[in-house]
Amino acid sequence: MMKRFLKNPFVLFLLVCALIAAGVFGWRQYKSVSPEQRYKLQALEQGELKQSVSANGTLNPVTLVNVGTQVSGAVKKLYVDFNDKVEKGQVLLELDPALLNAQVKQSDANVQNALASVELANANQARAQGLFAQEYVSRQELDQSVQARKAAQAQLALARAQNERDRAQLAYSIIRSPVSGVIVARNIDVGQTVAASFQTPTLFQIAQDLSRMQIDSSFAEADIGSIRVGQAVRFNVDAFPSRSFKGVVKQIRLNPTTQQNVVTYNVVISVDNPEQILLPGMTSYVSIVVAERENALLVPNAALRFKPDVKDGEMNGEGKAGNGKKPGKKRDASSGTVYILQGKELKPVSISLGITDSRNTEVLGGDLKAGDKVVVGEGPAEENSPGKKSTVHMRMF
Repeated sequence: MMKRFLKNPFVLFLLVCALIAAGVFGWRQYKSVSPEQRYKLQALEQGELKQSVSANGTLNPVTLVNVGTQVSGAVKKLYVDFNDKVEKGQVLLELDPALLNAQVKQSDANVQNALASVELANANQARAQGLFAQEYVSRQELDQSVQARKAAQAQLALARAQNERDRAQLAYSIIRSPVSGVIVARNIDVGQTVAASFQTPTLFQIAQDLSRMQIDSSFAEADIGSIRVGQAVRFNVDAFPSRSFKGVVKQIRLNPTTQQNVVTYNVVISVDNPEQILLPGMTSYVSIVVAERENALLVPNAALRFKPDVKDGEMNGEGKAGNGKKPGKKRDASSGTVYILQGKELKPVSISLGITDSRNTEVLGGDLKAGDKVVVGEGPAEENSPGKKSTVHMRMF
């Protein structure tokens, strides 16, 4: 029965007319709502305002020493592991010294051979001097004996230098800690062969003092101009989400980094870590307060973003606001436009702006004062007037 009723063209025509009439009625109801009910208003307040810049960074030890090796060989003994505390000069590992011991013995033999050559050269020179005094040898033969003695002494010095080098190489087979600190990385195991080269592999990483750390953070070039050495810093880490930590800007490094045409600068932040709960490599979320006001006139950022529709009845016939300016004009960082209700019309008000945060902006000049209400957005009537409800909403059609 219902299907047959809906297939009747006259009935369908009546339904369409009813829908159109309901839409027209709803539109009139919507347009008849007062501006106070159509727009969300918020009063300007005076209060404290802090402007900050934020970035991510990584916690690192202030001094991180990479321990390598000057000689090659297989790891024979390993004395330390991760997180071990070490003192300066403490033995970390030993390399197999078999080949180095053999080189030392060979250089010892070379020294003894050179000593014997020097003794022989000294005797030959003394004999030549005696014979020269008795005129049994020529002056040339005497000079040759002197030269032979000097050459033997030079060979002895060379052998001794080579012996010292080989003994030093043998001493380098025992790797010692260059500083006092904590082992944060160990990259070798017993039996592994390490090779000394121009790019010596890192055997250990030692953090000299974990009670003092630093954050290496990357700030955009738009923010770097407001950052100064000595500014207070607050940061959080994922390991302690409910806790805030403090730091101080230590250094702004002049070497920029460019990735995909985005320029950033490394800002080094000094951090005290007396509890040693902050660990190397933790990601930190850094916030630096760059400006602060105590009794500023605050305008909501939503009011600065609000732009009325040029089709609204509150706009004049030229499609401009009450002061003749077109809505939607892009503002610069030092000025802006907000809208207030004047009777049934929206009136734009130009203001000078100061510092800002994520919610409010400081008002430095303009025809506004504390308590004035500005438009922060549009909303249905029931949001602003709980006692009055509209029967039909235009947004449904």
